[in-house]
Amino acid sequence: MTTRDATPPAATTPRSVRLERPSDHVAELVLDRPEALNAISTAHARAIGAACAELTDDDRVRVVLLTSTSDRAFSVGADLKERRGMSTEQLLQQRQVTRTAYRGVLGLSMPVVAVVEGYALGGGFELALACDLIVASTTATFGLPEVGVGIVPGGGGTQLLTRRLGYNAAADIILTGRHLDAAEAKSYGIVDRLTEPGAARTVAAELADRLASRSPVAVRQAKIAMRHGLDLPLAEGLQIEERAWENAISSADRVEGVAAFVEKREPRWG
Repeated sequence: MTTRDATPPAATTPRSVRLERPSDHVAELVLDRPEALNAISTAHARAIGAACAELTDDDRVRVVLLTSTSDRAFSVGADLKERRGMSTEQLLQQRQVTRTAYRGVLGLSMPVVAVVEGYALGGGFELALACDLIVASTTATFGLPEVGVGIVPGGGGTQLLTRRLGYNAAADIILTGRHLDAAEAKSYGIVDRLTEPGAARTVAAELADRLASRSPVAVRQAKIAMRHGLDLPLAEGLQIEERAWENAISSADRVEGVAAFVEKREPRWG
């Protein structure tokens, strides 16, 4: 993969989050609040939501990398310094902004790969869980410590972690609020690919290139089938798969993919 695009971020994306284009069909959503270890303030959450809106409207993007400029942390979660002294009403107002950010990542139609070096705690861990795949180095530490400060994971953690691990394993993490090192997270299946320190982005970039080389229509339809069918009875899930299959075979990608296979060449997706 080529080096990061030095083009300044779009004006609609606030400074604490940047959108970069490391290659033609890969976008990088960069968490860039290193002085606070990417603690998620109201402004930072709003920036994440805005970036996701930009990505949703960009048909060129086939894969998104979610990265951090800090080697010490992907994100340490909610900005508790900002929240200190907030009234319940103010927290409920802030909730609308943070919910948009988390659901923005979760709702992206293309594959999203989280790149984790250092801490991914609380809302930071939940941002990673909202992605399709997590690439982490051995420096990574994961946890949902919310119960220790009198709150509940609210960025999807209670649902996304339980779906990844099952109830008992998720309960052991969420109800204790304990931290997991990278090796334990890999053994649980939280981390999909584990790397040496400093190598997570390189490995994730190679993965992104591979994902981007597949049919964008087929990849998006497969993601829809998996995401939407996850919690449905098998018969209903198979119906969703059927619709995804029909959408894929009706596309120009199917024609090009078959032609490329027969002609023994790389496909040229539209």
